Amino acid sequence: MEPVIPHWVVKGVAVIGDHKLRLLFADGTVGDIAFPDSKWTGIFAPLRDPARFAKVRIEDDSICWPDDDLDMAPETLYDAALANSLTPAESAA
Repeated sequence: MEPVIPHWVVKGVAVIGDHKLRLLFADGTVGDIAFPDSKWTGIFAPLRDPARFAKVRIEDDSICWPDDDLDMAPETLYDAALANSLTPAESAA
């Protein structure tokens, strides 16, 4: 029996603009999340730089920035992506 993968596990990430990501989750949900520059404070301040933000990777079921030792909670990302989910046709564009 294969283990059940939680729906919020991040399976894909693409940078689609300055501080904007398209995320794919284990349940097939695809959604775009915009991160306004004003949110990058404290330990996340280095991500104000769009080039640094674009170094996002998937690690341990979520997105991270290994160079900065930063990650985000996948459950929160899932909720945001669900609110901005795309149809299969839109996500293929």
